[in-house]
Amino acid sequence: MHYQAGDIVYVFYRNPHTQNVANVQEAAVVKNPEDPNGGLAVFLYETYYPISDEMAVFQSAEEAENAYQYYFGDVSGGEI
Repeated sequence: MHYQAGDIVYVFYRNPHTQNVANVQEAAVVKNPEDPNGGLAVFLYETYYPISDEMAVFQSAEEAENAYQYYFGDVSGGEI
């Protein structure tokens, strides 16, 4: 997928304190200030995560919730 700085996306985010808890979280696509080549990153909880093929990024909350249901089996824990 092609993203641009300013896009709003949805990602799976694992709680760093409780690894078995994952949520759907809204995030912003931004220019990665740590990449001199101008790459993009997802900005979430005051942290930049470089966008890669290994990251689950969704363009809509519905798409993210459907994937969450498929992989984790319960959408009720998702946050948006």
